[in-house]
Amino acid sequence: MEEKRKQLRIGLAGLGNVGTGVYKNLLKNQDLLSERTGTTLVVTKIAVRDINRKRDIEVPKELITSNWNELIEDPDIDVIVELIGGVDEAFKLISGALNANKAVVTGNKAVLAERGKELIELSEKQNAPLYCEAAVAGGIPIIKAVKEALIGNRIGSIYGIINGTSNYILTRMNSGGIEFSEALAEATEKGYAEADPSLDINGWDAGHKAIILGWLSYGQWLRTEEVSVIGIEDISLDDVAFADDLGYEIKLLGVIRQAKNDERIEVRVSPNLIPKDHILSSVDGVFNAVAVHGDVVGETLFYGSGAGQDATSSAVISDLADAAENINNRVGCTGFVPKGEFGTVLPLSETISQYYLRLSVADRPGVLAKIATITANHDVGILSVIQPEPESSTEHIPLVLLLHDASYGTVQAALKSILELDTVEPKHTLLRVETLEQ
Repeated sequence: MEEKRKQLRIGLAGLGNVGTGVYKNLLKNQDLLSERTGTTLVVTKIAVRDINRKRDIEVPKELITSNWNELIEDPDIDVIVELIGGVDEAFKLISGALNANKAVVTGNKAVLAERGKELIELSEKQNAPLYCEAAVAGGIPIIKAVKEALIGNRIGSIYGIINGTSNYILTRMNSGGIEFSEALAEATEKGYAEADPSLDINGWDAGHKAIILGWLSYGQWLRTEEVSVIGIEDISLDDVAFADDLGYEIKLLGVIRQAKNDERIEVRVSPNLIPKDHILSSVDGVFNAVAVHGDVVGETLFYGSGAGQDATSSAVISDLADAAENINNRVGCTGFVPKGEFGTVLPLSETISQYYLRLSVADRPGVLAKIATITANHDVGILSVIQPEPESSTEHIPLVLLLHDASYGTVQAALKSILELDTVEPKHTLLRVETLEQ
């Protein structure tokens, strides 16, 4: 006689895009999951903000509630999936569930980046696991890879394209030759951008993910106010074209690494020029990719769908499968748990890279010489220069400089002096150039 399957009873908080995907795919692959985990994964209650809202899927009315506290108070629920988004309410829900000794699965990168230290400490105190694979890079199992597969490595660096919306916009600007505003409208129309895309284009969606990766890699939390995040709103077609001429492509890049011979951590997000011959430059559209360098394994690359209903729900269901195994075996917190202290951020002014600088300068002799003198006085070398011939008579023309490795503070000081020249317009573009070398 076949052994009766165990059940994992799930309380689902949030039935938006991702929540709908989780519910739909749990039903779709229930037999497969039961076979692979020895457990039947069953959603027994769903908390939503609006009970009467019309939805893409049919859900039995008896499962629906407008009060997520019912999920916490229900003694039959084993694990709560938090997909309501935001910070404050999500924190109350997750901490309430952990205090009730329920396992929690979340895809909420904002609450983890801003309140993760408290939640991880509570998880350990209550011996109630908190799973968060869906919080970074959608369907790419990067959190599990860093926590488990790369547990024997010291992480040298992580470079990540970890926001699909911004990557789609930059891809279309590069391949389609369309302006930022047109590419954003196209992304919205195709459903790649939210109705309010601000966190995508201002860089903070990627910023939250970078903070989580920094914690996983180095065991220390960084405060959001200490992390440098710059979005893609000011990238122009001119910058895309000049980068192409120089052999680079512009990508919104998350950089996570420990400073050399230093305990301080560098975590930042910004548009960067990356070499066309590096594999990350070929990551187009809404896809994500994360390059991780470990001292034992060397360089590894993780690539796949970084967002969307199915990709993100795949990560949530993976966490539910882990929860089923751990609960059935009466295991609490599992795997590598970073120490969770607050770390010290390497100040932005001390971070080092090459730079792309586009200026608008007067079309007259001696301007480049004055700028070169200023950069030399600040010990900033010039790698290359592009000064295109003007197509018509104009007072100002673009001047593009590729600058040698220097600290950000030094480059900013040189730039301040350059912009004080009466032959240089105030409007400019300064972007980092990442060679992606270890």
